[in-house]
Amino acid sequence: MTDSEARYNRHSEDEAERLDRHWHELLQELRLAQTGTQILFAFLLSIAFQARFQEADAFTHDVYAATLIASALAVALFLAPVSFHRLIYRQKLRDRMLPIAGHMASAGLVFLVLAMSGGVLLALDVVLSRTLAIVIVAIVLLWFTVFWYVIPAWVRATATEE
Repeated sequence: MTDSEARYNRHSEDEAERLDRHWHELLQELRLAQTGTQILFAFLLSIAFQARFQEADAFTHDVYAATLIASALAVALFLAPVSFHRLIYRQKLRDRMLPIAGHMASAGLVFLVLAMSGGVLLALDVVLSRTLAIVIVAIVLLWFTVFWYVIPAWVRATATEE
């Protein structure tokens, strides 16, 4: 059996090994998502204190507020599984924690897409017409949706049919 076949042949795993593997896979995913989200959040926090931003119109302030909140919620959801794990550590509840932590991570990705879109809108609104900025952000949002949700959903659906 090749290494590749061994990776996908999980029949020899017991339940504890499977849960451990799933937890470690989730942590790896969260490490990637957390870093960028925390940087975006920190950057957004600094914008409000710029003189030029304080002179911006209500639309810009509203987009900023929504983007900052979406970013904060994404950070909270990406960190929540770590806190969850810490609070139930050694309670033998990983089987209950993993599905919930997975949903937290998935929800975090939704808020990250919204925060990324809002950040792009804030930047493009400065250099392009507002209408063009909104159109481009709609395309960016569609791009994220296709690559983060539609393609994986299609792969999952077609895999179960085989």
